[in-house]
Amino acid sequence: MSITTYSELKTAATNWLRRGDLSSFLDDLVTVGETRIFRELRNKDMETSFNSTIASGTISTPTSYIDLKFAYIDGSPTRRLKRRTNSWIYENYPERSSSGKPSFIAREGSTFIFGPYSDSNHVVKGIYYKNIGPVSSSAHVLFTNNPDLYLYATLCAAEPFLKNDKRVALWEAEYGRALAGARKQSEDEEISGGGLAITAE
Repeated sequence: MSITTYSELKTAATNWLRRGDLSSFLDDLVTVGETRIFRELRNKDMETSFNSTIASGTISTPTSYIDLKFAYIDGSPTRRLKRRTNSWIYENYPERSSSGKPSFIAREGSTFIFGPYSDSNHVVKGIYYKNIGPVSSSAHVLFTNNPDLYLYATLCAAEPFLKNDKRVALWEAEYGRALAGARKQSEDEEISGGGLAITAE
């Protein structure tokens, strides 16, 4: 059968588990599996652009933010912001008032802070990884491009119920392969179309 909807995912998991007594737990198993995916995967299907203006030295982290891919100060020329911890920012730029054009960015709670403290309302643009929401609400692109990843994550989440079932090790291995495949596909796409580079010896 195909796995293109949340309902089909649950049906496939039921068929693979061969445990009718787990049907009432399937929503939970999918949620646990999907949470694991969001913790462990960063790929193009989770990427979203952002465009914000620094105000009072900070900008708010985007909605459903998981992780930052890159950010830069828009302008001529643009300036790529290097990622640091917030403690590093405070240690190296303790003066938290107008100091200069930022070179560094850190997350602090629900905001980004900068080092040095911004001297103007600079525009910050970039790409971040987003929690694109539960598959139970929408068959989003991450799911439609990686149904195998979702199936194996769901099956692995059933391990506490299955105890010493030997199938769990197989599902974990398949989950690992699907995860690696999703990462590689994203990496390959990022450099595709670049052409063949030939360098002289």
